[in-house]
Formats: sequence, structure tokens, C-alpha cells
Amino acid sequence: MADFLNDVAHATKAMRALFPATPLQKNEYLSDKFSAEIYLKREDLSPVRSYKIRGAFNAMSKALASGDKPKVFVCASAGNHAQGIAFACKHFGVKGVVFMPVTTPGQKINKTAAFGGKFIEIRLEGDYFDETLVAAQKYAKSADGVFLPPYDSVDVIEGQASVVHEIREQLSKPIDYMIFPVGGGGLSSGSLKYYGACDTQPEIRLVEPMGGRSLHAALENGGLVTLPTVDNFVDGAAVARIGDNNFEVLKQTSADHVLGVDENRLCATILELLNVEGIVLEPAGALTVDALKDMTDEIAGKRIVCVTSGGNFDFERLPDVKERALRFEGLKKYLILRLPQRPGALKDFLNLLGPEDDIARFEYLKKSARNFGSVLIGIETSAKGGFESLFDRIDKAGFTFRDITDDETLAEFLV
Repeated sequence: MADFLNDVAHATKAMRALFPATPLQKNEYLSDKFSAEIYLKREDLSPVRSYKIRGAFNAMSKALASGDKPKVFVCASAGNHAQGIAFACKHFGVKGVVFMPVTTPGQKINKTAAFGGKFIEIRLEGDYFDETLVAAQKYAKSADGVFLPPYDSVDVIEGQASVVHEIREQLSKPIDYMIFPVGGGGLSSGSLKYYGACDTQPEIRLVEPMGGRSLHAALENGGLVTLPTVDNFVDGAAVARIGDNNFEVLKQTSADHVLGVDENRLCATILELLNVEGIVLEPAGALTVDALKDMTDEIAGKRIVCVTSGGNFDFERLPDVKERALRFEGLKKYLILRLPQRPGALKDFLNLLGPEDDIARFEYLKKSARNFGSVLIGIETSAKGGFESLFDRIDKAGFTFRDITDDETLAEFLV
């Protein structure tokens, strides 16, 4: 294991030709909020705004040092891995072909192209990532190229471990808790392998989105499993199956130490960091900070490092993030209201709203009976707990309604 520490140290030193160490910053706001000493390892401030550049750089370095220079490097990615590969290709002056799904947002395609410049070719293939992955691997084989996986690779794992190596150089004080996000497992397995080779290590907690808990499922199963469905909202960490090489390291982790974060609550944390601290994090990048809410009692008075893994946030998603945050905090509801078709009925309903209530959506759906109409109505409030009293007033006034806020099927079609 000492060899692994030396290899990571060498990889970290080599990275300095590409970018400086990302900052480790004490965050006073979070420290006060949780009565702890909380540091953020700002991987969102790397050249490509995520830690993925580390594994990409190290894997590419190893391939180039092997003797036979590859004709081309190939990857399949719609996000941070693609950008890390593009940046490293430009640094080394080698050709790279990045396969992305046809549905990839233009912003991500443009950023990848900008990072790689003339050294990168982008190919859009497949409606879904699995199709894109097959196309990339087939091309790499036919072109006698090197396929660079985003996480399931020993060289990628070694590169991601440089995050922890930097933290040890940046903070001489003992750390009580380290919190890492988990997607495919590159960062978490690299970090656990690194600490496993050290004399001492902090308490480690790993965090997954609730809609993609592939590591937690594997640990409870006692072996790798493929999730039947995945919520892709946290696109940087929602993975159906943890990597083979990654699970080999992570399989000794207690399932109790792998936390699940609700996607809507995560949105509230994203907005909180943006509005209070001016820190822009993508959903996966905010996982570790959000997890602090589930650790309040055990971290009080402790020193904690949260790895903020990425900041590639597409601001076109901001309305959706706000919507999810409001729903989680109980400040926005969607109702189907059965409204009598008589003069003054709407006015009677509106008079039931309080001074802090606002109509955010109003749409007639269809008449459910000759004398009644169905209305989709969205209500926002700034008063926490205000809906309980509002619903009571609506009931007493004789209006019939249904709260569909948490009805995923109806909300998908109507909201």
C-alpha cells in the first residue's frame, strides 16, 4: 500500500503542470450553522470545474508512458469526464474522440469543444448513454485507440486519490470526518484506498442521491447489483451500477456509512450556497454539504472536510432547482380544485388566501360535471407551515380539492 501512496504523490506532482492544487477553505457560514469546523475542498474550482480532470490526466499519462503512443483516446460522457479528457488531450497534444448522447445539452458540448480545441472530435451517437458507451468502445477498438472509462479504472482511481493527498498537504490539523460523494466510485474508492495505506484516518462518510444508491444497494446485497431505474437529476452521481474496480475497494464499507440524500432537499442546499455564499455547485457537487443535515449531532464540535466535487451547473436548470426546493420546504403546493361554475366562486376562493400566499399557476383543465370545473392551481407561500391553515380554510369554505404536489404521475403530466 505504500507504493500506492508514492504513486498518488507522483501523480499529484505531475498534475501541477496542468493546474494548481484546488483550495481547501474553511466555511464560516456552515461552521456556525452546524457548530463545527467545516472545510470545503473546492474541486468545483479546477480548470474544468470538477475533480474528473485528475483521473483523466493520470490515466492518459500512464497510457502515454507505456511505450506505444496510442493513436487516439476515446471516451463516452455527457459531462465532467468529457471535459477532463478534452482538457488533458489539449495539454498532451494528442487526439481525442468524445462520444456524447444526441440529447446532450449544447452548453456541455460547447464547453467540451472549447477545452479540447483542435485536439478533440465530438461525436453525437445514441439517445441514451448506454448506446453512446457501446459506440465509443466499438470505435476505440476499430481505431486502435485507448478507451478511458470515467471511474472503473485503476489509473483513474489513483488519479482521483490526489484529492486526499492535497488535503493532507493543506491541513496539518487532524480531521474528524471526511465526506465524499459517490457516483461510479472513482473518487470515493481512491480516497478510501489512500487512507487505508495511512497510519491514521478520519471517520469517512459517503453520499449518494436517493435516486441512484448503487453502492448502498451493493453493500446490502453483498455484491454488485444494477439498479432497475435511476433518477438522473443528480447527473454527476446517479449511476445504476458501481464500478467493478471501485467496489473492490469500497466493499468493506459499512452500509450505515453510505448516506442517501433527497434530491429536492439537495436543491434547497444548492440555492442556499448560491444565495448566501456565492458558491455555484452542480447537484453532485453539493451532496456532501447537504449530508451535513443528517449528521448534525455527531459532527458538533468536530473538524469536517466536505469535497465539493463539481460546479458545472447549467443555469437553465435553475427554475427546476427552485421548484424542487420550494416543494421540499413546504412552500409550494399544486392542487386540483373543483370550482363551482357560478359568478363569484373564484373570488370566494381567492379570499381564502393569506397575505403571504401567491398564485403561481392557474389553469382550467376540464369540466368534471356540468356545474363544476377542474382547475390546476399552484400556490407559493413565504410562511412555513402556512398550508395547513390554508387547507383548513378551504375545507371549511366547502371547496373540494386534491393536493397533487407529491403525486409523481399526475405532476408529470400536469405541472
